[in-house]
Amino acid sequence: MTRRDNIIDLALPVLLAAAMLCALRYGSAELAWKDILAAMGGADDTARIILLQLRLPRVLGAALAGACFAAAGQLLQTATGNDLAAPNVIGVNAGTGLGVMLILALAPGMWMFLPLAAGIGAVAAAFLAAGISAGRRRSTVVLSGVAVSAICSGGISFLSLRYPDAAVNYTAFSVGGFSALTLGDLPVPAAVSAAAFIGAFLLSPKLSLFCLGDRGAAALGVRVGRIRILALLAASFLCAAAVSFAGLIGFVGLIVPHAVRRLGYAGQARRLYRCIPAGAILTVLADLAGRSLFSPTELPAGILTALLGAPFFLYLLLRKGGDRE
Repeated sequence: MTRRDNIIDLALPVLLAAAMLCALRYGSAELAWKDILAAMGGADDTARIILLQLRLPRVLGAALAGACFAAAGQLLQTATGNDLAAPNVIGVNAGTGLGVMLILALAPGMWMFLPLAAGIGAVAAAFLAAGISAGRRRSTVVLSGVAVSAICSGGISFLSLRYPDAAVNYTAFSVGGFSALTLGDLPVPAAVSAAAFIGAFLLSPKLSLFCLGDRGAAALGVRVGRIRILALLAASFLCAAAVSFAGLIGFVGLIVPHAVRRLGYAGQARRLYRCIPAGAILTVLADLAGRSLFSPTELPAGILTALLGAPFFLYLLLRKGGDRE
């Protein structure tokens, strides 16, 4: 562990705290620091409503969603051995969306089961993509993900035509954003993601050996198939937790692991640790930009991450096709 590593590990949470403070202060209505202090003390009711009821839930939600998507991307890239693997690329987001759409269309009164439906959809999509590509070149996991996404998108389109009322509710969900978020929406996803984070860190020592290839890791006693399944489960539940309240925000799980890798060589546990604040920073800033730069209108965070992520995906695809060299 070098001094540079320690500085990076300390700087990322500090930068996240700074980003969250800026997101609390700035927006369509800027709050001075004295207004924030007055709101916290109960002296300014208007500032208190803006700060605690409007901005705080979306800032906390954006941070949680970004951390989940980034960690899921790191797990998927390590477990599949493919640098292009990300929740939206290999069909996990689409599977989550299909699970949510099934509830909205077939059982709209059972909205409390949306996180469960999202989790089932995410797990099913991840394992379907992994199963199709099993035993083949690492690059085929992306092609498998494209096929799974197409299947899920077809299911969503069918349900949208069959149940127009559900399609209206799904439209905002499919873009991804935090405008309607409340603090009451966060406890269950936070608990699910906390459990998935713990599982991911427990898997990290074994996942670090995946860089040796399946045979190399197996020769050192790693049960490769079992660890891969557990990593896919952890990634799926992280995605489901985030999507259940944030919608289908894409490319965070692709951009952040690559950015973290640029910070220098590190083991799986440290990369995972760095992905959590880095993903949160990206999503918090995307949400802040969406509601500040285009005021009085608002651009959902999912659109901004897509504008960043799509060119980045093409760059990676053209550069090395996704397979590690």
